[in-house]
Amino acid sequence: MPFAAHPVRRVAAAEGTIVSGSWPHSIPAVRQILTTGLNLPPGVTFLIGENGAGKCTLVEAIAIAFGMSPEGGSTGARLTTRASESPLPRDLVLTRGAGAPHWGFFLRAETMHGYYTYLEQNPSPYREDPRFHELSHGEGFLEVLRSRFDSPGLYCLDEPESALSFSSSLALVGVLNELATGGAQVICATHSPIVCSLPGATILEIGDWGIREKSWRDLEIVQNWQAYLEAPERYLRHIL
Repeated sequence: MPFAAHPVRRVAAAEGTIVSGSWPHSIPAVRQILTTGLNLPPGVTFLIGENGAGKCTLVEAIAIAFGMSPEGGSTGARLTTRASESPLPRDLVLTRGAGAPHWGFFLRAETMHGYYTYLEQNPSPYREDPRFHELSHGEGFLEVLRSRFDSPGLYCLDEPESALSFSSSLALVGVLNELATGGAQVICATHSPIVCSLPGATILEIGDWGIREKSWRDLEIVQNWQAYLEAPERYLRHIL
């Protein structure tokens, strides 16, 4: 991809990185990137996997390596309250697209309330934001989507569905489609079969095998949700 213009063409190990057996190098997906690298296409890429598979660790590391705040926000934000990020960003190098935008935004579900406080303390000179803390969790997320997801660049999303209803999740799919159509690149870690149903998106399934590309219908989360909704009692009898 010598003339690719999207923000991040490839993620690989930084020069001099020694792959160890300790966390996070011990995560199969991380180890795969550090040993063979990962090409990222334009448009939307979803990372799908169980808790602990490494998808959020990867999204966080890519966002930080790109220059975003570890607790969310754009490349211009400097929000840091309590360091909790992994050391992985310093082990990565991002191959940028020629002439691609350097702007990016990191939406991290678990630190959104801290981000709202940051916005109130550092108001934008270009827009008048609502008082995010006075909105419901879902309303705040949707307002961030409406006001910040409107430019070409790199968008890193860490489980954005956590605050969204069914209809709001569908609205997010529409936002992601608009971003891709407008030339933005999106990397999204999600557990939601709704969010990752965007036609034309790349889906990377992460697990003990490392990273592999999958179609939406072949994803384990899609098959599990379909089976559960058809007959919840088959699952609940083992729990209740």
